[in-house]
Amino acid sequence: MGGGAGLSMPTRFRVVTEKAVFAMPEASIGLFPDVGASYFLSRLPGFFGEYLGLSGARLDGAEIAACGLATHFVPSTKLTSLENALQVLNSPNVSTISALIETFAEKPNVKEDSPFRRLEVINKCFSKETVEKIIESLEEHESENGAEKWITNALSFMRSSCPTSLKIFLKSIKKGRVEKIDQCLYRDYIIASHFSRGTLGNNFSEGTRAKLFDKDNKPKWEPSKLELVDEETVNEYFRSINDNEWEYLRFPDRSNFEIMSKL
Repeated sequence: MGGGAGLSMPTRFRVVTEKAVFAMPEASIGLFPDVGASYFLSRLPGFFGEYLGLSGARLDGAEIAACGLATHFVPSTKLTSLENALQVLNSPNVSTISALIETFAEKPNVKEDSPFRRLEVINKCFSKETVEKIIESLEEHESENGAEKWITNALSFMRSSCPTSLKIFLKSIKKGRVEKIDQCLYRDYIIASHFSRGTLGNNFSEGTRAKLFDKDNKPKWEPSKLELVDEETVNEYFRSINDNEWEYLRFPDRSNFEIMSKL
């Protein structure tokens, strides 16, 4: 989940089992889906990435593989055998490794009530330009077609999450659709710096207080409503704190000898 999910995305092979769970629920604690989420979520089918980042929805292993977040679905009963086979495989060739994993992989069986099977509705609702219009579209769909659990859960999450976080994520993922991974990571770093340092507000500290420490589940967001979060407020989070912000992302040059001597 969250940062852990982001760290796994750049890898060549991402194997999941039926026990796997994926979610990006950061908006519920006053943060936003970062660690490159605007890059890898924007490349999922349709607007499924917008749905995941705005709803905090949890996916199971089959859904993770079906939507493309994972490269292979392998039943947990086969993991040990797969690991043993990889250990004796004496080849760094990507195609060879992939072929081996495929011998253990199975086609993911996505449940009938999975949101991934509602991609047409998700595309219609989550392609809207603003969070307010997305919520309005979901409410309209419910009123016309009856309640569905995934929509009810999505609306509940968005109504209780930090309004600023939701708007920041939507703007960020729209940018991520046409950017490279390094550009997305750089932007995520800038936005996360604002959140963690509290330069533009204390929503992150308030969210962690309410959800993780005091656990009263009653965060006091500022602004408290989506309509009170104007475009200029959102844009401020995308601006560097200082001109040398990028330098903080660069690791100092060190030789292998220097690194090994500290292990």
